[in-house]
Amino acid sequence: MDIVFDITKPIAIGSDHAGFEYKEAIKKWLTDKGLQVKDFGTDSSASVDYPDFAHPVASSVENNETAFGILFCGSANGVAITANKHQQIRAGLSWEDDVAKLIRQHNDANVICIPARFVALALAQQMIEIFMTTPFEGGRHANRVNKIACS
Repeated sequence: MDIVFDITKPIAIGSDHAGFEYKEAIKKWLTDKGLQVKDFGTDSSASVDYPDFAHPVASSVENNETAFGILFCGSANGVAITANKHQQIRAGLSWEDDVAKLIRQHNDANVICIPARFVALALAQQMIEIFMTTPFEGGRHANRVNKIACS
């Protein structure tokens, strides 16, 4: 597996209550692969507010403290919207393999957001594997990505 991110840094991971079980399973799966993971919570399935976990994940990626981010919530929309408030974040919502590949190839996404209530755990793992190993194509896509930020 050739990971395209700087894996000398940990991978940021976070979730709300709806994504807690997936976050825990993916954290174990990644560490079993020998990768470092920085868990930004939540720490249980008790109801919480997703921005409290999406912002710290996004900040760590934006500040180059972590290689990339993984966020889970029920639909993944809330965490994606929150993470994308950060100027250097390109958070992509993924629900199937082709989307996980395209958010990397075409959008240079640095955070993958997965809807825990709508995809199986095995699919989530597969999408993260694709996300981690798919390079950004650049070229015409780089011009588009360079137009995303508002600053």
